[in-house]
Order: sequence, then C-alpha cells, then structure tokens
Amino acid sequence: MVWSYILLGVFVVILLSIGIVGMKKSQSLDGFLFGGKNVGPWISAFSYGTAYFSAVMFIGYAGKSGWIYGLSAVWIGIGNAVVGCLLAWLLFAKKTRMATQKLDAKTMPDYFAKRYDSEKMKIVSAIIIFIFLIPYAASVYMGLSFLFETVLGIKYVYCMLFMAVMTALYLGMGGYFTSSITDFVQGIIMIAGVVLMVLFVVNSDPVGGLSTGVQRLSEIDSQLVSFVGGKGWYGLFCLMFLSSVGALALPQMVHKFYAIRDAKAIRSATVISTAFSVLIGAGAYFSGAFGRLFFEEVPNKNYDHIMPMLLQSALPQFVLALILLLVLSASMSTLSSVVLSSSSTVTIDLIQGQLKKDMRQKNVVITMRVLCVLFVVLSFVIAYFPTPILTLMSFSWGAIAGAFLGPYACGILYKGTTKAGAWSGMLGGVGTLLVLMIGSGFNAARAPEFGMYAMVASVVLTLVVSLFTKKFDDAHIRNVMPYQVQEAKEK
Repeated sequence: MVWSYILLGVFVVILLSIGIVGMKKSQSLDGFLFGGKNVGPWISAFSYGTAYFSAVMFIGYAGKSGWIYGLSAVWIGIGNAVVGCLLAWLLFAKKTRMATQKLDAKTMPDYFAKRYDSEKMKIVSAIIIFIFLIPYAASVYMGLSFLFETVLGIKYVYCMLFMAVMTALYLGMGGYFTSSITDFVQGIIMIAGVVLMVLFVVNSDPVGGLSTGVQRLSEIDSQLVSFVGGKGWYGLFCLMFLSSVGALALPQMVHKFYAIRDAKAIRSATVISTAFSVLIGAGAYFSGAFGRLFFEEVPNKNYDHIMPMLLQSALPQFVLALILLLVLSASMSTLSSVVLSSSSTVTIDLIQGQLKKDMRQKNVVITMRVLCVLFVVLSFVIAYFPTPILTLMSFSWGAIAGAFLGPYACGILYKGTTKAGAWSGMLGGVGTLLVLMIGSGFNAARAPEFGMYAMVASVVLTLVVSLFTKKFDDAHIRNVMPYQVQEAKEK
C-alpha cells in the first residue's frame, strides 16, 4: 500500500507540472484544441493508443472475455491493433489531416458540415456526440472501483473524485498539448505495467508457466484453448468488431489525426501506435484468459471482480501498485480525450456555430476550458448516481460509431458520397442501435451485437443511397478531398 501512495504522489507531481507548462502553449484555439498542429509521431501514437484503451478494457472486458472465451479472447486485442489502429492510420490519418486543414474543420461535426454542405448535419451530429459521449466518459470510472478499494482500502467514490479532479486540472490548464504529453507518460506506465502483469500472471502458482497454464485451461474446458472461441465465436466476433471497427469513427480517436505534424510523422506514428496496441490489447486479454485457473466460479458473481482479485493474488505489492497506475492512466487518458471532444463540439459547433457566431477566439478558448471541467464533473455525477443515463453507457460506443462510420469513412474514401447518403447513414445507424436497444429492453449484454449491426447499417445506407442521389460537383470534391488532387498528380 505504501508503494501505491508513493507512485501516486509522483504521478500527481508529473501531471501538474505538465499542466503548468501546457498553459503557455494553449492560449490560442489551435493551441488548446490541437497543440498547434505540431505534435510529433511518438506523442501522437501514444495519445491514440491510450485514448483507445481504458479501465473498461483492462478490468471489465479482459476479465469477462477471458472467462467466457479463454485464450481466443486475445483476438479482440489483435483486432483492436490491426483494424482499430493500423487500418485507421493507413486509411484515414493522412486524408483526414489534409481535409480538415484545407476546410479549417476543428471538430467532426464541423467536418461533416463542410464535407456535405449542411449546417443541419453539424447540429445533429453535435447533439449525438453530447448525448452519447458524456455517458461513455462516465463508463471509464467503472473499471477503477474494486481494484482501488482492494489495493488502497479506500472507498471507490474517493478514487473517482481523485481521477476527476486531476483530469479536470491538467486538461483545463493545457488542453490537447497537456493531454497528449500526459498520454505519453501514461503510455509508458501502461507498457511497463502490462509487461510485468503478463510475466507475473503466467509464472504464478495457479498458472505454472505458459505450457502448463494452457494444459490446465484445456482440462477445465477444451473450448478455453480453442482458436476461435469455440461455441461462443459469434459473441467474440461481435465484441471484436465493435471495439475494432467502431474506433474508426469515434470523434476522440479521429481528433488525433487533426493535430499530427506532417505525413512523415504519420508514417512513424502508424508503426508505433500499432505496436503499442498489440502489446496493451493482447497483453490484457491474454492475462484475463487465465482467470479460471484462479477461481472456480466468478468471484462475487461479478465479472468486474475477476481481474482485480487475480492481480491481487498473482502480483507483489510494488507491481500491483504499478498496475493501479496503469488502470488509472488508461482511464484518465480516455476521459481527457472524450471530454476534449465533447467540449470542443459543444463550444465550436453549438455555441459559436449557432448561438453566438461573433464570439472572439479568446472567449472560445475560455468557454472550452470551462466546459472541459464541467463535463468531467458531469461524467463523475453520472457514474456515481444511479440514473437512467447510466443505461446509455453500454450502448454509447455503438451509437456514436453507428452514427458516424458511414458519413466519415465513406466521406473520406469515396468521392461519390452524397449529402442524402450521409444523412441516411447517420440517422439509419444510430436509429438501428436505438430500435434494437429499446426492443431488447435495454439488454446491455447484447450491446456489442447491436453496435455491430448499427455500423453495418450506417455504411450500407450511406453507399446505397449515394448511388441514387445527386452527386457533388467536381469543384466541391476537389475542395473537400484535396488528397485526390495530390494523388492524381503523383500518378
């Protein structure tokens, strides 16, 4: 326990120091929102990776998926790295950076408005982000509860409060610059934590080494060492699809492409980010796969207790303290990315874009700082008090990805995407999720499946409707897709 408090103290000092330095670099809107659009490959890559993986993955998904699917749960982590990371950088990073800089689009709704010549699309997409992203921000607190109570012996609410205060402080002070630098520090902690976690779990007495552990899992159930999840392959596929493909269209992930320095930095960041994701994602699910060797049944009948109790059993105190920082880092980096996306959307797309169009840049930055703090507080309140909004947390990833995957991915990659097609994909995607969610009686267990259907609907509707509706003229396409002009010259 002493090590935990020592490491937490050092962690706090580092974060606050970065926040103070970041205040000088975030006075302008571009500085606060994009770090001056001069962020290097290592910081961009780590910022993307740490925003991707939160405590929900480390504690919730890793424990539950490992218990149900065994070693094949590692496919989720691999899918996250290959699709949610590598494919995202290869297909979208350069094009998104070029398009948003040419259009001077600062948020995803702002991009939609200019790509599809529709201010109404900006408003609708901003509302979707606000409704579903704030509950998603609240979900990142959930993975902390039992682990913090187990290791530190203090109530969960104080851990939540600590995380909220620290995130609000450094994000409010320095915006994207501070967030990205702290993400880099948090990423290093996550790498060290995952490596040690895997080593100690594999060499613990219940596992007894890799080959022995695999043999022991097969003796419990041969499906636990199946290549593709055994009889549960469909559930495994849905979860992998949601968490991998869904990342392509989440505003907080796409935002990382806006700020990176140049094409050379993108190439380096692609490799770094993918390697980071393979290690973190696969390492977490691999560790969770051995949960059945530690417990005969789900501890306390709660899947969220598997990883905390497994780690407490397998790890020495110093390593457990580091894992505590790992989970805290993963949660804070995700929370800061989500909150920055939410606050920028509300400030730029709703307040400045609709209510106060003559707002000075200085006031825009001040408003964004205030909203960053406000949204952290709001996410804390939602996570702490049982309300109907909590139900949205399980479906928020699928709802946002379902709404935006078609309009964003097709809009970036396919010049024939029309305004009607984008509207159909956006409304059809989120509508599919809502119909399935309500029709199932808000069955959270089917959230990955419903999210997958919503994303497929979004892309299919966008493309099909675009085939039969009025196309944009060539001048508009050259403006919103400047990379096509560059690619044509290169050929």
